[in-house]
Amino acid sequence: MSQPAAQLTPQEAWDHLASDPEAILVDVRTRAEWTFVGLPDLTSLGKRVVPIEWTSFPDGAPNPAFLDELRAVVPTEETTVLFLCRSGARSVAAQTAAGAAGYSRTVNVLEGFEGDVDAHG
Repeated sequence: MSQPAAQLTPQEAWDHLASDPEAILVDVRTRAEWTFVGLPDLTSLGKRVVPIEWTSFPDGAPNPAFLDELRAVVPTEETTVLFLCRSGARSVAAQTAAGAAGYSRTVNVLEGFEGDVDAHG
């Protein structure tokens, strides 16, 4: 029987990364987003984010090597993998694909890297 899809708020995700030394944060945004917006800073946790594009910029084409790239950096299918994107949509798709590929502890980080647009855009 499959587990329900796990979701954490950004603070809960941070706390989980801090408490689970094996947990990995995978940023599934595009290379352009990593370059122009930046990557999460996990240095205070003694970790670094793993960037793996879910889709590419500018055409939005799916990354056909996503699961191969994930397998190359995640040691086991039991490792907790937290997925993050800009708003939470691509990370859900990546979480679903990883779960279907056998990863049993996948988490979507709600709100994404940038969070909801506020009154200032």
